[in-house]
Formats: sequence, structure tokens, C-alpha cells
Amino acid sequence: MIKVSIVGGSGYAGGELLRILLQHPKVSLQQVTSRQFANQPVSLVHPNLRKATDMSFVSPAKLEKCDVLIVALPNGISMSLMNKFKRKAKKIIDLGADFRLHDEGKFTEWYHQKHLSADLLKQFVYGISELHREEIKNSDYVACAGCEATVSILSLFPLVKNNVIESEVIIDAKMSSSQAGMSFSLSSHHPERSGVVRSYMPTGHRHTAEIEQELAGLNVSISATAIDMVRGLLVTIHTRPKEWITEKEIWKVYKSVYRDEPFIRIVKEKSGLYRYPEPKILQGTNYCDIGFELDKHTNRLVVIGAIDNLVKGTAGQAVQALNLMCGWPETTSLTFTGLHPI
Repeated sequence: MIKVSIVGGSGYAGGELLRILLQHPKVSLQQVTSRQFANQPVSLVHPNLRKATDMSFVSPAKLEKCDVLIVALPNGISMSLMNKFKRKAKKIIDLGADFRLHDEGKFTEWYHQKHLSADLLKQFVYGISELHREEIKNSDYVACAGCEATVSILSLFPLVKNNVIESEVIIDAKMSSSQAGMSFSLSSHHPERSGVVRSYMPTGHRHTAEIEQELAGLNVSISATAIDMVRGLLVTIHTRPKEWITEKEIWKVYKSVYRDEPFIRIVKEKSGLYRYPEPKILQGTNYCDIGFELDKHTNRLVVIGAIDNLVKGTAGQAVQALNLMCGWPETTSLTFTGLHPI
């Protein structure tokens, strides 16, 4: 058993980490910190964990040494604390954006602030296991990917690896409300959020930098739309093949790369309601479902990807990396298959 602590455990990502790790046979949860809810029961904030744990939040000032520290703080916070965290644990997994980009200049460009621990950027491995499995196994520091970046990268990676598509890529991302976190705002106010289909970032989405970093050579344009869904993320990606290709050949490209991946499913059915990836049936799971359709009229390849943003896009991704870092089976505590109907 190893001792794992969570910094910033009162948010949605922290709650998912707790839900998954409380069932993990190799993990002993040591501490869960929260400034706002210090000394109050974890189940007060995460009511689904009633009877699953009697832990209470502790103040960050009382953080003790542990084997692995998982940091679930808002973007822009962990970079000022990382040197302190490194004295608390040998291995660290950061869920925020602070250490995802390897280039300091790119961080400043996309996050509009100076990086406070730029010397540490290259110590962190980007946390998508399907791309960086061996690096994660041998690393002490992992920076988990953004949720929209995760599903987009996984959807495009086989096509880029096999040099199938042209460099211009357009990503239409449908975002659920939990991606905004627990902070209140006018946009999350129920009368303003309920029933919405709102284009809130038609250009300039910061996850562009992650996708272009991981899939070198692509020129990525993202349009983000908020929809009336609590969990889940769906991307519809518009690309063009470099030359004439059949759907059977595209299928072979995906299978050649993802055949042995435990959490990637290629979804392309001829009948039924769920012929293409659908976030609804992925709630609570660590799967990424990927589908595609070739438009022969315009020579356009449409790729569709779906995940639960709080699991494969955040907490599940972190636990998958944790398993690799500790030498355990990658699927440990991540095999929940989802629910239907839901």
C-alpha cells in the first residue's frame, strides 16, 4: 500500500479522485486538503461518498509527507507551490494547466501570465498514457492534460502518426457545465445556464497549445460551445485526408494504434441509437470513444470523440498515470463500464 494525499480535494476533480481511489486496492488515502472546508467531513461536499469514507478535509498548512501527492488546484496556483510540494512527496501528479506546456513562452502566450516555476516545466511528463506510457512509468512528475485536449489528441493521434491528414484541423467542442468547476458565476447561474447552447469561445481556446504540442505539425482551430449537460465532452473534428482513402483503411489506422489500449474504443455502428460516440453513456468511466465518417462528396473526414471530462479528462487520467508510475496494472480501479440507461 502507498500513501496518497490530495491537495484541493473539495472540487469536482477532487471528488472523482476520492471516488476512484477509495476503491483502489493498492492505495491508502492519507489526507485531503481544502481551505474552505477544513475540519469538515469529505461527504459534506461529496455526498456520494457517504459511508464510503469518514475522512475530513484538513488545512493545506497541515499537509504531511506522503508517497504520492495529487494536486487538484485551479490553474495558475500550483506553479507557485510546486517546490514546496516536492518536499512532501517523491511523486506528484498535477491536474491543473501549470505544467502541461513544455515551452515557457507558449505558457505566457496562452495563459497571459509569467510562469513562476519555469525551471520545472521540462521535469513533467504530459499525462496522456496512450502517448507517453513509458515516460510516465519512469517519471516522478506528471501533468495531466486538459479534458478537451485529451479527447481531441486521442481522436487525432493515429491519423497524425500515420500521416493520413492535412495539417489544418477544425475542432467543434461541446462542453458540459462541470468543466467550469465549482466557482460561481453569472454563466453558471441556473436561469442563464439551463437549456443553453452557447458559443462561449469560438476562437482562442487555450487547449490549442496542448494539441499542437502533442501532435506536431497540426494547425488547430477550436470552437467551444456550452451545452445543457453536467458531465461529458463531445468533439466533432473536421479534417481532410492527404489523398484518397477508404473508411476501411481509416479503420485499420485506428486499430493499428489502439488495438491493445484498454480505454480506447472505436465506435462505428451501422444501426442503433449509439452509432457514434456519445458522452451520456460514458459518465463515470475512463473510456474514450472514437468514431469517424468519411464524406466522399467533399473529401472531408469527420472524427467524433467523447469522454467523461471528470474521469478520462481529469481524475481517471491521473489514476491511470498513478498506476503506471507505481508499476501496477494500468486498469486498476478504472474498470467501471458506465450505466445504461442513465
